[in-house]
Amino acid sequence: MSGLIHYNARMDSTAAVFALNDLQARNARLVRRAQQLPPAGARPATIAGRVGGWIGPAALAAVAGLPGVRVEPEAVHFTAAPAARLGLDAVLRGVALALRDAGCIRAWRDELLDVMAEGRPLGRIERGAVRPLGLLTQAVHLNGWSPDGCLWVARRALDKSTDPGLWDTLAGGLVAAGEDPESALLRETLEEAGLPAVAVAAHGPLRMVLRMHRRLDDGYQVENVLLSDCVLEAGAAPRNLDGEVLEFRCLAMPELWDMITHGAFTLEAELAILDSLRHRLRAASGGATP
Repeated sequence: MSGLIHYNARMDSTAAVFALNDLQARNARLVRRAQQLPPAGARPATIAGRVGGWIGPAALAAVAGLPGVRVEPEAVHFTAAPAARLGLDAVLRGVALALRDAGCIRAWRDELLDVMAEGRPLGRIERGAVRPLGLLTQAVHLNGWSPDGCLWVARRALDKSTDPGLWDTLAGGLVAAGEDPESALLRETLEEAGLPAVAVAAHGPLRMVLRMHRRLDDGYQVENVLLSDCVLEAGAAPRNLDGEVLEFRCLAMPELWDMITHGAFTLEAELAILDSLRHRLRAASGGATP
């Protein structure tokens, strides 16, 4: 059965047989959706002299003329404004407030994210402002498996500002300002699935699935998708603590694949799930993981 994947004894022996090329073909289609050029009319943005984002016309109109914002034909520059006695963080807060007042921010979260440029954290800004400015974010995801090879998934609450009602990985979210990805993963797992650190102590190291570049209604998503896998103890029962999850389900492979092929998952979640499937199935068949 060349090219076919079976699940070993640690997985559900009743699961369907999958062709590896089916996973690869679907992943390739998703990657094309996740790799888009910046929105029409967007300009590069620099933060303290380092390239760090993409700002669209509506956002530019909202922030042009603010202290610390310099607009040039080729790019828009965000810097500290000594004349106005404003450090970079204060400038970025003023930018976020102006974007909110102009209706460019979908939801104000009162959460700060690091502003990354050329691999360095240079400042902090309101989470709701990162998409209008096309700033890089980091998102962590946890795929939680049962001992018999079923996958726990979570349905997003209907009042979520993005992808309401779609299915997601067991837990996930953005890395907050000053937070490392490992801490973010443990925090999100507790908040979203009610699982303490000890319950996922054996989770695998975070790996990068891809960097997304996607045009959204409120701007441009530039995001590192980081993923870890964990086998939960038998009898584990995730429960949401922060109101962001509508329900949990533990899916055998036939049902999981049916939901995948019917578009039930967010783009990020499906990419993360396909990545885990490839890794687990290659490991089960004795092959090297990519």
